[in-house]
Amino acid sequence: MSQTTVTPEVTWAQRSSSSDATKNYLYVNINVPDVPKTSADLNLSANNVTFTGTTIKGVKYHVSLDLFAEIDPENSKVNHTPRGVELVLRKKELKEEYWPRLLKESKKVHFLKTDFDKWVDEDEQDEAPEDDYANNFGGFGEEGGLGGIDFSKLGGAGGGFGAEGFGAEGAEGAEGEEDGSDDDMPELEGDEAAEGKAQEKPKIEEVA
Repeated sequence: MSQTTVTPEVTWAQRSSSSDATKNYLYVNINVPDVPKTSADLNLSANNVTFTGTTIKGVKYHVSLDLFAEIDPENSKVNHTPRGVELVLRKKELKEEYWPRLLKESKKVHFLKTDFDKWVDEDEQDEAPEDDYANNFGGFGEEGGLGGIDFSKLGGAGGGFGAEGFGAEGAEGAEGEEDGSDDDMPELEGDEAAEGKAQEKPKIEEVA
């Protein structure tokens, strides 16, 4: 009996800066509850984030995100919680303007949502309260990061973890990946989700 592969929900927000690299990053949360650290495989490269993990009940999650632009894997951070994997991905290019979307392709994908608890508009980010969210957990390979991962293989050009990597598994999750893109913020600002979360913007205190 073949195992069903599920594409997890992914939420994201961002900050930007043309002068301070520590304020130029993406928040990406991969919502995979009950996936132990020992069953989680995460691969980062400059243009892609791929995650595969299996819950204690045998549910397999897989998602591959081809990013809109390059990130700096070495200066990115990860935190594995009982509810999922939290990533703070450092944008490689220092730029004041926000990325127009998270993913390379502009088509919508069903699993990608905007994290309105952390999102602020580009022209309001300097006014948002600051906290240590983006700095309160370890970098890749540091204690507090995602256990069970061979960090020496992070940052490869599209490679997974060894020969098994994400070859066949990547194909299983391709349907979510091929859809290609994410929420385009300008289109979302007026929707019901945005209105429902509009009053929660102060919660961005969780972010640095």
